[in-house]
Amino acid sequence: MKPSTFCWGFCYFRCHYNNLPMLPWHQYVLGFLLVIAGIPHFTKPNLYKKILPPYLPAHSSIVLASGIAEMILGMTLLNPETQTYAAWGIIGMLLLFLLVHWHMLQNKDASLKLPKWVLMLRIPLQFGLMYWAYQYV
Repeated sequence: MKPSTFCWGFCYFRCHYNNLPMLPWHQYVLGFLLVIAGIPHFTKPNLYKKILPPYLPAHSSIVLASGIAEMILGMTLLNPETQTYAAWGIIGMLLLFLLVHWHMLQNKDASLKLPKWVLMLRIPLQFGLMYWAYQYV
């Protein structure tokens, strides 16, 4: 069975048998991307600690909390009853992540040796992701 078949089967089963409306496919994509994006916060926390600005305290706690937040927001986006709260939470989280993107752009050690154009492209990408999340408010 292809993964996409499994995902759509799960979504249909969940919605059909719980009398919930079927969500748009792109909402599932964003939800799953957030859940997947939260996993490296636990498997490679040092990478995330390196990119945090020095003026933020408790880097280890921030990395773990942001990973948990990404995963929880991704899951709650997939529930019609909580999707509005999740969407606003995602937008707020992405606004906070702008601090990290700006720091990476200004600090060579935090840039992870990424080209400057990639670092600059990440900032408008954040706003695109915020717009995507806003579709579910």
